[in-house]
Amino acid sequence: MIVCHCTQISDHEIKAAIDWMRASDPQTIITPGKIYHALGKRADCGGCMPLFLDTMRGCDNLGVPPILRGLRTRKEEAVHEGRRKGHRISQRSAAV
Repeated sequence: MIVCHCTQISDHEIKAAIDWMRASDPQTIITPGKIYHALGKRADCGGCMPLFLDTMRGCDNLGVPPILRGLRTRKEEAVHEGRRKGHRISQRSAAV
């Protein structure tokens, strides 16, 4: 199936590019731009992007590499620049 009519990219080419990128570097983050680059093409109008992304998501090799999983922290664990809890003026005046 043709996914991008402007550059004539098919779903098979997208899947092959993802497989090739994953085989060459298992820890790479795969983006649409990298796929276009791997195929030697450039995005034109962007109308294909929803279908392009759906095709990417349907690939088994697209997942986040294990070494990069869990890098995001939960809000409770986030460090706020080392500031005290009542660092805002509005919070100080309310506490006084």
